[in-house]
Amino acid sequence: MEKGKLIIFSAPSGSGKSTIINYLLTQGLNLAFSISATSRPPRGTEQHGVEYFFLTPEEFKQRIANDEFLEYEEVYENRFYGTLKSQVEKQLEAGQNVVFDVDVVGGCNIKKYYADRALSVFIQPPSVEELRKRLVGRGTDTPEVIESRIAKAEFELGFANKFDIVIVNDDLEKAKAATLKVIKDFIGK
Repeated sequence: MEKGKLIIFSAPSGSGKSTIINYLLTQGLNLAFSISATSRPPRGTEQHGVEYFFLTPEEFKQRIANDEFLEYEEVYENRFYGTLKSQVEKQLEAGQNVVFDVDVVGGCNIKKYYADRALSVFIQPPSVEELRKRLVGRGTDTPEVIESRIAKAEFELGFANKFDIVIVNDDLEKAKAATLKVIKDFIGK
């Protein structure tokens, strides 16, 4: 069986990345999210190995020390999220095309690790002003949170040139079609 490939998505918050990824998942491309590890406890009906691999902070730190993660971050003290190399390998061996939805630094790290087996895609908002409009329009964040997301977006936009492909999402249908074509071409290689 042919091994799967890796597709990395990064984007500033509000750029439409989740919408585009969810669309791609319905297109019969044999895409599957990588299951991340976290040190937080399960919520609601979440199960180990389904939504996440739930590790204690100690287990997480031990696995970091053993170099078992492709990428990880400590969101705040002892609250970790990361991608286990072993899980990604398992999914690739099963022939799945593994999708990552990660921050720009994580995206660059995964790309570096897998090189040509991975395609890195940066979804870019048309402008910072448009991004602000979208975040305000969501109505879910305080002005302070929106400003901190804008500042983070400006930082993240500086990484766009490190990605294989940049898709500017100024028209969602066009962005979805462009992304689909790029992914199909990559998987078909």
